Amino acid sequence: MIGPFPEWRQATALPDVPVGLSSASVYPLSVHDAFACAADLGYDGVEVMVTNNSTSQEPDALIHLSERYDQPIVSIHAPTLLLTQQVWGGAWTKIRRSCEMAREVGCDTVVVHPPFRWQAGYADGFAIGIRDLSEEYEVHIAVENMYPWRVRGRETRAYLPHWDPVGQGYQDVTWDFSHAATAREDSLEAFKALGDSLRHIHLTDGSGASFRDEHLLPGQGTQRVAECLQYLADTTFDGVVVAEISTRKAKAAGEREEMLATALDFARLHLGQFARPELSAERSAAEQRTL
Repeated sequence: MIGPFPEWRQATALPDVPVGLSSASVYPLSVHDAFACAADLGYDGVEVMVTNNSTSQEPDALIHLSERYDQPIVSIHAPTLLLTQQVWGGAWTKIRRSCEMAREVGCDTVVVHPPFRWQAGYADGFAIGIRDLSEEYEVHIAVENMYPWRVRGRETRAYLPHWDPVGQGYQDVTWDFSHAATAREDSLEAFKALGDSLRHIHLTDGSGASFRDEHLLPGQGTQRVAECLQYLADTTFDGVVVAEISTRKAKAAGEREEMLATALDFARLHLGQFARPELSAERSAAEQRTL
């Protein structure tokens, strides 16, 4: 076991079901921009996706941004994507370094993707290895739900032991609504099946129509995102909801910020956290219509 979190973070208090912003949501802008946007819009923290960007790999630089913008780092997303295969070497090294970074910046959650099918040796001991590293570093290593790949209309096995974490025995799981839409899964039923192992949420949406990972704004796809957030608010969920939407097509000035503000408002509304008076009025009106 290792020591306690850094002193500079021990006094940080997060609200019930914090709503964070993923640095992936500002791509192709920088990690610095993610912290600035999160602070300007009133998010509760930032999830840092480790990429080829040097700042995303440097704990000291991230601590500086966290302190400058008063935005806690709520999670580290390990570089386990196809696009980050060259970052930090081998698979277990990626996860170990992500855990080390999480401890240094003062957060307790590391998001990882399941192994690709060509990483057979890594996949063989994946669940046990994840559990052991989680205990060693005293962090939650939350395995993210993915989706089947389809080639020429046929489903292919891209992940081991499976793209769906339900039933895999993981202690902690990250649930991504866009991935669920691509896999054509019912997220609400998955939430119920995962129970206390549901640790982390990537707030987004998808249509599921084109087998693409769309990362739409919540409410713009087919997933029951609002119902899922309301379900979380009524349970003992003690993780973090992180907006992870695609803003790459934003062109006009302020369009990206407007999208990120919309995602935050959606989360606040359906978690029962009324960030603005008009949201409270909207929720009350919606409830009245259902009576």
